[in-house]
Amino acid sequence: MSTPLAAAGEIRWPRSETAGFIPGPEQFALRESLRALLGKRGDITQVREASSTERGFSASLWQALVDDMSVTRLAVPEDRGGLGYGVAELATILEECGRALVCEPVFSSAVLGVQALLLTRPDDDLLEGVLGGDLLATVSALDATTDDLRASRTSAGWVVDGTVTHLTCGGDADVVVASADSQDGRRLFALRPGRDCVRTERTVLDPTRRQADVTLRGARAVALTEPGETAAAATRLRDLGALALASENTGIVDMLLEMTVAYTSTRRQFDRAIGSFQAVKHRLADLLVLLERARSASRYAAAAFAQDPDAARLAVAVAGAVCTDAAVQAAAEAVQLHGGIGFTWEHPAHSYFRRAMGNEAAQGGSRTHRATIAALVGL
Repeated sequence: MSTPLAAAGEIRWPRSETAGFIPGPEQFALRESLRALLGKRGDITQVREASSTERGFSASLWQALVDDMSVTRLAVPEDRGGLGYGVAELATILEECGRALVCEPVFSSAVLGVQALLLTRPDDDLLEGVLGGDLLATVSALDATTDDLRASRTSAGWVVDGTVTHLTCGGDADVVVASADSQDGRRLFALRPGRDCVRTERTVLDPTRRQADVTLRGARAVALTEPGETAAAATRLRDLGALALASENTGIVDMLLEMTVAYTSTRRQFDRAIGSFQAVKHRLADLLVLLERARSASRYAAAAFAQDPDAARLAVAVAGAVCTDAAVQAAAEAVQLHGGIGFTWEHPAHSYFRRAMGNEAAQGGSRTHRATIAALVGL
């Protein structure tokens, strides 16, 4: 008879420090360069202005991220036009994007979209367009709940009809990766929404990361998986999405702690900085603990995923649970510790709070991740 412990052993859950867990010189240089770029062109005022434009982000900053920081090519093999780095470097990028609350499509296009298109070699021109930043890609939740799509094969190739809902950056996406039912089973497809598609923007809590429903009519499509490969590929992409948001949430906690320490060090009450009060010190110390837990969990998961995505499922689920809770708690603490000004919607803490809540909704919250952990260890 198998036991929960035996079941846990079967999934090869990580038991020791994995290679790449501690950032090296290249990751430090990457972090410093990206922070410098975003510090010049991505403060919270610019983020809010960019997110209120028609496209929902700054085209110039997006092109700078693509051209100067190679965010789309970083984790792509060299034989596919990339730089040959891995998920650990992507996690570094996403941490900094979380710190700066970047509204450009790094998460949806440079990370998920690119990695989805690498599943096969269907159309290198399509991949090159996304790598160059000329085409924007996004990935659905990859299940029947959000992907009500039907695919059929014609003499000219695959065409897809139906609706994809809750699609991040769906209002501007040139390429949509989603799952659809075909005659021989469910596959993942790279879809090209045509002129006949209908895009309906959704009302979301976080205006810096828009969502839309996309209805397709005879959209041209390229099959990324065979029916027997679809479940495994979808699971891997969902794990990558959870890891990406965990890294982003870590950056959010980092920025919220920095912001709150700076405020409590200068705000005075009873002729003393409020940060000198013991009650405030304890709350700031708790925020630091949240940050270190999130940072350890997300970086370990990224290093484990880079080595073996299938063996890293437990580490990714742990990171998802820890980092989601950390971001939500840190946002709430930051709002309170900023006092009266912190409770105004104009304060930057509220934009971070909205992103943290939006990230939680996108992945089903920490309870969903904990359910995954329980299933993986056989509880």
